Amino acid sequence: MDILETIKDYGNYYYAVVFAWTFLEGETFVIFSGVAAREGILDLTTLIGFAWAGSFLGDQLYFLIGRRYGARLLLRFPRWKPGVDHALNLLKRYSTGFILSFRFIYGVRNFSSFAMGMSGLPWSRFAILNFIAAGVWAICFAGAGYLAGMALQHVLGDLATGFGLLMLAAFLIAILVLFKMSRKRPAPPEPTVSGRNVPAQAE
Repeated sequence: MDILETIKDYGNYYYAVVFAWTFLEGETFVIFSGVAAREGILDLTTLIGFAWAGSFLGDQLYFLIGRRYGARLLLRFPRWKPGVDHALNLLKRYSTGFILSFRFIYGVRNFSSFAMGMSGLPWSRFAILNFIAAGVWAICFAGAGYLAGMALQHVLGDLATGFGLLMLAAFLIAILVLFKMSRKRPAPPEPTVSGRNVPAQAE
């Protein structure tokens, strides 16, 4: 099945798929969608907008879940605690820098917004920084797919369509995974304090 043809078949409904996928995570999905935008199947600006909104709102939801239900959920799912504690340690150490960059850090992405909701971080501050970070994230990954597709077309011309673009997307995804794995650090020893009484570092 030609994935690019499938995207064409979805038409504008595909942007709703982008929103739903990025609400959960989906950077590899956004990269491939950027390749499709280079082919003229998607509008790059619209793609970035939906990816931006999905990523922003998804992390806002996780933040609110952490704030309201975090302690109870950790009691029910204790295996989450090392990841949450690691994210809280990074928040205490880097503060604003961590909020702006957690989407790009392998190993803590899935716990970060939830963990920050459990901290003393004000909702308004997280919302503003999260909005900025989601935009940077969407532009980076959609733009990476678009520019890589442009480069491949420049080199290979018409051969860059179809299967060639799918292989390009797979290559970009592999590079992303290897990059994230190279930055992965072992989680620090589990701290003795966790939950809402761990405040974010003051500016």
